[in-house]
Formats: sequence, C-alpha cells, structure tokens
Amino acid sequence: MDTKTQYIWQGAFAQLEKWANPADSFLVTDENVFAAHKSKFKGWNTIVLKAGEAYKVQQTVDVVIDRLLAMGAHRQSTLVGVGGGVITDLTGYVAGIYQRGIRFGFVPTTLLSMVDAAIGGKNGVDVGEYKNMVGLIRQPHFLLYDFNLLKTLPLAEWRNGFAEIIKHAAIKDAKMFRDLQTHTLNHYRKNPIDLASLVKRNAQIKIKVITQDPLEQGERKLLNFGHTLGHAIENKYALSHGEAISIGMSFAAWVSAYIKGYKDLTALMGLLQRYGLPTLSDFDARQAFKVLVKDKKSNGVDIHFVLLAKTGQGVVQPLLLVQVEQLLKDFQKLVHHG
Repeated sequence: MDTKTQYIWQGAFAQLEKWANPADSFLVTDENVFAAHKSKFKGWNTIVLKAGEAYKVQQTVDVVIDRLLAMGAHRQSTLVGVGGGVITDLTGYVAGIYQRGIRFGFVPTTLLSMVDAAIGGKNGVDVGEYKNMVGLIRQPHFLLYDFNLLKTLPLAEWRNGFAEIIKHAAIKDAKMFRDLQTHTLNHYRKNPIDLASLVKRNAQIKIKVITQDPLEQGERKLLNFGHTLGHAIENKYALSHGEAISIGMSFAAWVSAYIKGYKDLTALMGLLQRYGLPTLSDFDARQAFKVLVKDKKSNGVDIHFVLLAKTGQGVVQPLLLVQVEQLLKDFQKLVHHG
C-alpha cells in the first residue's frame, strides 16, 4: 500500500538524512546534476547516469538494478532520485520493481520536476518514440524541495518548467494565468520569494488533483492538457518536454476554440511565447497521428482529449480518432499558411 507523500519545502539536502539513512540509501542522479552539486553527494552511495530523455529507457533501468545489486541494496533500503523528470520517473520505476518494491523519495532539481514530474507517483520509461509506455503508479515517501538548486539551471530548463506552470494556470487557475501575463521568466529567476510562492502554488494544484484521483479515473486527466500531441512529437523530433507540451497546448487550445468556443486562444499562445516557448511546429501530422493512436488515453476508436471551456477550466472530451486526424492536418495548415 502506498504511503502518503510527505512534502518538505525547505533545504532538501540538509534534511535528507532525516528521511534516508546514508549507510542504507542509494541516490540516483545524472552527470549534469552531479557536476553542479558534487559536494552535496559526499557520504552518499550514488549512482550517476547519463543525462537526457534518450536514457529514460529499460536499458538504463537494468544498469541501475545491476548497480544496486552490486552495492548491496535490499528490501529495507531507500532509493532517492535527485534530478529532473527523467531521473525521478526512472528512479520511481526502479524502486517499484526492485525486489518487488522498496522505499523511495525525490529531491527535484529542475523547475519542471518541482511543479510537475516529481509529483503524483507516475513512474516509468519510454519505448522508442512512445513516451512513458512502460511504468507504474506508486507514490514517493517524500519530496524535498530546495530552491537553491535552481540557481544552476540553464535557461532552456526554466522554459521547460514554465510550460507546465502555464498548463496548470490554463486548466485550473485563471488568476495565476493573469499573474503570469504581468510578469516574465526573468522576474521569477531574480525574485526567489516570488519563485518559491509560484512553485508551491503549482505543486499544490497537482497535489490536490492527484490526492482526489490517484489512478487517473477522472479529475487527474485534466493534467494531460497539451500532452496528447506533445508526447506524440517529443521524442520523434528531439524536442524538450516543455517545447513539445507548449505546441500540444496550442493545438488543444485551437481545438477548444473550434469545438468549445474558447475565447482566449490568442492570449494563451501569447503567454507561451512570453515565456520563450514555441506554439507552432512543422511536424508531420500523419506521423504524429500514428504515435498518438498508441496513446494510453486512446481505445482505438476515440481518445480522451483535454480542452478548455475557458481559461482556468479544463474539460475532458472524447474525440473520435478520425476527427483528431483531420484536426491535426488543419492545424498544420496554420504553420504553412498562417
């Protein structure tokens, strides 16, 4: 039975020993995080992986399991993912299957993982161009936040995080949408108090949703806004998660305007651009559809698509796959004809 996740909002590494015994815990991180925060890993059993979505695959899982066996990890050990969404997804998956399940927690080090990827218990790996095709839902025992970890974050990773922040605003929080319109990415980078408040606000939106619907039977489906198309093009075109989801949100908002009479399409696309995110992309609509058909939300006839009734109010709407295929082709005409 999954435990209730504990969220600690200040000083991750300083408090990690309270949650994980260094002698019997194993930290999983990537080369970038390890290089940026090397001193923080001193005294911990650490497994350092290659960085990037390309390594979020079963082969990497096998490598981690081999290392755990060699290092003596057992049923009472704790696994801790220290990194962005790739590391937390992969670590949670390994923890769920190693010796039929061991205790685990996360120290998210990117804006994206702090507001989205590390929260909710979705753990898994990609299979080719199919995102998160293999995995399980199992909640971490703890999440430790440390906003100082964001100081070394590259600009592209800030943009990734803001894609998910804008998603939360679009589906759940019209006031946050307006707040984001009055600020900039640079404002949040330079104002740690405002940033901490924004991160916590977003984390709590997702925490509330997943607490009410941990297995994605209802409300949690809204968190997939922008992800249906986003996941279909992310690996195929080597896009960052934020870039792919931003294009996916633009498509979903465009469909919302067509089907639901959504009135803020221009405002949403403008907000994405304000935070350095793309809204249109010259992807192959037929190829994207082939991947989309394999999406976990599809039953082969229709797909549960997240649309916007208005800003701050997402709705789940079944769309026939033949309808989605045509909408994708029509959306691509915007790229070529404006």
